[in-house]
Amino acid sequence: MRGISTMSDDISRILRQWEFDPNTVTTRIIRGEDGRERVQLRVDLGLLQMELDGRPDGLRPENHESWFEYYQRLQEAHDEAHLDSPPFELDREACQRLWIESVQYYHRYLCFWHLKKYEWCARDTMRNVRLFSFVREHVRNDGAKLQFDQWRPYVLMMHARAVATPLVALREFDAAIGAVESSIEGIQEFLEEYRQEDRADECAELIELRKWHQTIIEERDKSLAARGEQTADMLRRELQRAIESEEFEEAARLRDEIRRIEPLGGAESGASS
Repeated sequence: MRGISTMSDDISRILRQWEFDPNTVTTRIIRGEDGRERVQLRVDLGLLQMELDGRPDGLRPENHESWFEYYQRLQEAHDEAHLDSPPFELDREACQRLWIESVQYYHRYLCFWHLKKYEWCARDTMRNVRLFSFVREHVRNDGAKLQFDQWRPYVLMMHARAVATPLVALREFDAAIGAVESSIEGIQEFLEEYRQEDRADECAELIELRKWHQTIIEERDKSLAARGEQTADMLRRELQRAIESEEFEEAARLRDEIRRIEPLGGAESGASS
C-alpha cells in the first residue's frame, strides 16, 4: 500500500477544469500521453478512463480479451471433452467477474451513446446482450441469472437506439424500423420468459421503443409522400413539354405514370387541358 501521494498523482486540476454535471452524462474522448485515444466519464468524485476497444480497463484476463471470452473458451473446451457429462456451469467467482466486467462495458457504451459514437455503442450493447444469454444458459441459480438478465430490456433498447439512430439520419427508414422491431421482439420475449406479459404496458423500455417505432414510420411515410410529390411535379413538367411538342404517345405514357403515383388523379389535368 502506498503512502501519501505526490503532487503528480493529484487529479484535482483536471477535475476543476472539467466539472461534473449531475443532470447529464459528462464524457469526452482524450488522447493519452502514449498517443492513443481513450474515453473518459466524469463522475461526482472523479472520473473513469476507458480504452476504446477490448476490455474498458485495458486488462487481458488469462490472456483473453475479456472474462466473457475466457469463459466462452472454457465452455467450448468442456463441451468437446465431456460429451456425456453435465453441462458447463459458471460458479460464483465467474459470475462476480462477469458482472463487474459487464458494468465496465455499460459505462463505456453509455459514453459512446452520448458522444454519438453509435457504431461503438451498438458493439458494446450487443456484447452485453450476448453475455446475458451466456449467463442464462450456464448459471443454475435463478437469483444469479436475474442479476444480469434484469437489464436485458434496457440493453436491448440502447442497442436499438444505437443501430437505428444513424439509419434514420441516412433516411434508411426501413432498416431503422427493422432494428427497432428486433429489440421490441426481444423485450417481449423477456417478458414472456418471466411470465410478465400482462405488465408490458408498464415496461418503460418497451413503451419508449414502440413510440419511437411509430415516429419512424410516420417520418418514413412523410418522406415517401414528399418524394412522390417531387416526382409527380417533374413528370407534370415533362408532360406539358410533350403536349406542346405534340408528342402524344409520350404524353400518354407520362399521364399513366402520374396516375400511378397519384391514384386519385386530377393533378395533371392542368397540364393536359
